[in-house]
Amino acid sequence: MPDIAAIAAKVRSQAELLPALYGHIDFDSTPERFAAGPDDRTELTEVKGKRRADFLADTELVARIREYSMLGDITGDAYAALMREYGFRRLVDMLIEACDKGVDKVEGAPPELVALITEMERIPDWLDMKMVERGAKAERNSAANISPFAIRGAFIATFLNKYSALPMALTGTLSHATAAKRVKETATFFTTTVLPGALKRFGPGFKAAAMVRLMHSMVRVNVLSRPGMWDSKIYGIPIPQLDQMPAGLIPIYFLSEKVLGQGRTSFNAEERAKVELARYRCYLLGLPEDLLADNPTDIVRIWCTRSATLRYEYDDAICGGLLRATMEAELSKDRSLPGRVFRRLERSFARVFFVNTFLKGDEAAAASVGVPLTGKDKALYAATMAAIVGQTLGHKVASRLPLVGDLADQLLVSRLRRQLAEYGHAEFTSDAAQYRPATS
Repeated sequence: MPDIAAIAAKVRSQAELLPALYGHIDFDSTPERFAAGPDDRTELTEVKGKRRADFLADTELVARIREYSMLGDITGDAYAALMREYGFRRLVDMLIEACDKGVDKVEGAPPELVALITEMERIPDWLDMKMVERGAKAERNSAANISPFAIRGAFIATFLNKYSALPMALTGTLSHATAAKRVKETATFFTTTVLPGALKRFGPGFKAAAMVRLMHSMVRVNVLSRPGMWDSKIYGIPIPQLDQMPAGLIPIYFLSEKVLGQGRTSFNAEERAKVELARYRCYLLGLPEDLLADNPTDIVRIWCTRSATLRYEYDDAICGGLLRATMEAELSKDRSLPGRVFRRLERSFARVFFVNTFLKGDEAAAASVGVPLTGKDKALYAATMAAIVGQTLGHKVASRLPLVGDLADQLLVSRLRRQLAEYGHAEFTSDAAQYRPATS
């Protein structure tokens, strides 16, 4: 595990390695988003049962979180910064070819691309690919049965705080079409990574992770290159690595809370496999390894310390605009009767799931942020949840039976592939022409 001095040096090296992007940023100045004062309102302030002071007392981890809140993706950003020279389409094409065939097969591959692929190809000491494959198999049940209904609700959870939501608003996601595109890309990424062999070097999950890294880096490059678009004194770095934790580790955080709530301090074999899948997926996305804990206590501790130091403010122009655009976005164009039924169930499920999971069931708060619930929403949610529980339990039982288990898994894989086809081709790109300043 790197010490604070090493992390601080890496953070500050961004100004030296990428001066056009980071040369103007004062990395010694703490941005407004980082809140370590005892009376600051943070994301953890809103969580019952968590004493913020307990997490702030860990000064070493607080200092670590502070530094990582100013870290982008040095390798990915260097490659994305070549957009002016190559054009973003050429960068995407070269990355796809490098993922599919190997970077040595890319004619004229720039050293920045070689560095990015080499970094992703590095095998961390803790990696056990058999465990990752087992975790992917264990996650396929929920990916096939729950995720299609929950993905919209989970996606908008990241929009509740202007300090982490602003990059998404700037990229044009306030529009319904762009919001739908981002939701489907998110669903595509996580669905792809649970397919058999997906995270192996030439698997589709590895490629999807590379594309997501490039997309995030493109956002940083585009935002930081346009005068007046970004205020680093307030927001720090656009999409710091720290802000990828919620998307990458949220199921593992909830799992860890469940395990600790049961009085356990370690995962069982299946839970550990799911954790290893999440850790490796996040590693490929560029998250620092020391943020990827492997036990429930440390997972909760790191997650909550991030929340305890991330200043909280709900801004309707930024947060509300994203919430409403995403909730109203049309995710499917299937006009068949089953397609129309699914769309109706999914919308209600997503709303109730979001309110129950991220707003603790507070319907007044939900209405205030533009996600009001109706009696019909609750009824459809209950009916859908009953069906989901039945399907997931059925697959879980089947998976443990000789011969039938393999067949059940094959059926899940087939369903996941159909879902991916319905989501459509995910480009994982960021079009600077759509960027708009967000007013607050």
